[in-house]
Amino acid sequence: MLILVLYVDDLFLTDEDSLIIRCKKELATEFEMKDLGLMHYFLGLEVWQRPNEIILSQGKYTIDILKRFGMMDCKPMSTPMETNLKKLSISAANSDFADPSEYRQLIGSLMYLVNTRPDIYYAASALSQFMNQPKHVHLVAAKHILRYLGGTIGYGLKYSINTTINLEVYTDSDWVGSVTDRKSTSGICFSLGSTMISWASRKQSSVALSIVEAEYIASSVATREAVWLRKLLAGLFGQPWESIVIYCDNQSCIKMFNNLVFHDRSKHVETHYHYIRDMAQRGAIQLKYINTDEQVSDVLTKPLARVKFEYFREKLGMVENTTLIVRESQS
Repeated sequence: MLILVLYVDDLFLTDEDSLIIRCKKELATEFEMKDLGLMHYFLGLEVWQRPNEIILSQGKYTIDILKRFGMMDCKPMSTPMETNLKKLSISAANSDFADPSEYRQLIGSLMYLVNTRPDIYYAASALSQFMNQPKHVHLVAAKHILRYLGGTIGYGLKYSINTTINLEVYTDSDWVGSVTDRKSTSGICFSLGSTMISWASRKQSSVALSIVEAEYIASSVATREAVWLRKLLAGLFGQPWESIVIYCDNQSCIKMFNNLVFHDRSKHVETHYHYIRDMAQRGAIQLKYINTDEQVSDVLTKPLARVKFEYFREKLGMVENTTLIVRESQS
């Protein structure tokens, strides 16, 4: 099946070469078109196509951000955010207000960068909560992300040819991670073969009374996205998709998921979060345990120390694009 993607006046085709050539000829008879060959650059997204692999990155866009905010020659940092969030909240109480316009432009630029940089998603998402009245300490934390990007300009997502294509979901939660409103943060990422294809880091809408509830809510949100992706992939491949495995590192959450009886420990959980049980009974998803040290989505729920952060960054499928580094150093 030939897949055609259209965005305004840009059109992309993917399938076997013979079908693509045939489709181009048929489209050219009806529309005025210009063939640009293999896709290399699109809306700030760089596509590096090599034998058996594709690397998606935003190196040029990262350099433009660093130059725009005067951080091109900054000292690199090993992680995008400090691990002590309480220190950030305490410092904000006594900090002066920052320029809202500059702060919003910086956070907006970073949020567009997460299309290929899930490693900065949590940091950018956490700081986006202060765009209404940003303090100087928040601006410093945002520039900390720029310092990290300064040392990882060439990083991107590497997609390799894999004989088996399995959709796997990793879900985690940082219980009452927000110091201001005590809400938890859900981290979700979806893997299709070699690398992550979708990810999210967002604050939960209600306060969780236990870490089990926070994990259960995160798993339910992941289920909704997984069911949609399952339908999308079934349509693309033209065949029913197998049950999707959702990995959770909390065994109590899995036990509550398997227990269909509403008891004192689960009756306070909102009804719509039990959607995950319905999907499991239909065979759409499975909830399985994974060790915390292998829970990739942990990087989307909290700031981590350097060693653990770099390990999960690799698990996300991120690599350094040396071709980009060489090209930028020569220019």
